[in-house]
Amino acid sequence: MSRSIVQPVGQKRLTNVAAVRLKKHGIRFEIACYKNKVLSWRSGVEKDLDEVLQSHTVYSNVVKGVLAKSKDLKTAFGMDDQTKICLEILEKGELQVAGKERESQLSNQFRDIATIVMQKTINPETQRPYTISMIERLMHEIHFAVDPHSNSKKQALDVIRELQKHFPIKRSPMRLKLTLPNEKLNPLTEKLEEWKAVIISKEPSGTQLSIICEMDPGFFRDCDSYLRNLQGRSEILAVSVHGEGGDINADQYEGHDDVSSSEQLKKVLPEPVAAQLTEKMEKQKLGGKSEETESGGVKVKQSKCSTCDAVVGDAKEYREHFKSDWHKHNLKRKTRQLPPLSAEECGADVEMSDSKGDLTTCLAFQTKASISNKT
Repeated sequence: MSRSIVQPVGQKRLTNVAAVRLKKHGIRFEIACYKNKVLSWRSGVEKDLDEVLQSHTVYSNVVKGVLAKSKDLKTAFGMDDQTKICLEILEKGELQVAGKERESQLSNQFRDIATIVMQKTINPETQRPYTISMIERLMHEIHFAVDPHSNSKKQALDVIRELQKHFPIKRSPMRLKLTLPNEKLNPLTEKLEEWKAVIISKEPSGTQLSIICEMDPGFFRDCDSYLRNLQGRSEILAVSVHGEGGDINADQYEGHDDVSSSEQLKKVLPEPVAAQLTEKMEKQKLGGKSEETESGGVKVKQSKCSTCDAVVGDAKEYREHFKSDWHKHNLKRKTRQLPPLSAEECGADVEMSDSKGDLTTCLAFQTKASISNKT
């Protein structure tokens, strides 16, 4: 007598999917989607719904394969059209991700927001941008929390407004080229003074006048609208302008990032907070310490190698020191938990090691020769 195979009730279905969950009228609804497709759909990259949904079915529990009741669908959505309900859940629902994946996404978004803040702001004293690590520390200081459902740029602008309440930081100005008829110059000049814009140059060209200026990005829309009324036009030359002074030389700043960040912390943060953050930076620092010595009335930064326990000079000499035999020899001693040697002691130790090596080689050759003669 044949018997039909009974499937286990506790069987889990649809486990390798991305579930989007929406709670409405106290009832939970879920849809099964393909992984990495939900974000593409929400950003407008993916247009085909069939490429996003695994099935046009609404579940109360995707993992267990439990379908949502038709009565619940009508109560919550006012209809039982599965495709339309799937679209609403896809737009408004929360994408379910694993803990580590969510942590990684939030970490990446936090870094993106900090980068945008760095690009759009400057220190009003130096007219230079803060470092990315400095911005991240300030964001932690104001207890900023990333909103995964909000745009990174929008959150960055909110962060800038919040930072301006506590720290010396401001939006970096935009550089604009304004073109308008000559007779309209006076009213525009008054407006530029009102917007605290800095005029860099004026270039007349026939009946038209071109003005290159820098202003706060918050006034750009007002400026563009005002120029249109004056039968003129605006052109963005640079979205963000930082202080002049050329490119940063890597030879000058390499290995001294922590020192400059500490100095900035003291200027920006309250004294107790700055001291606390500086202490944390010192604990995390991997490189050697730096000291200042006066040479001819000019202060020169001296870097100290912790492996060799010696001051080795400026940044360039500091990098060259890491390639030297002295540093390499002390590294080997450090792995054997031996104290470091000075440059002279190191040279003598290397010569002695070479002499011992030559003696060992000579004895081995003589032993081999005597054995061959006996045979």
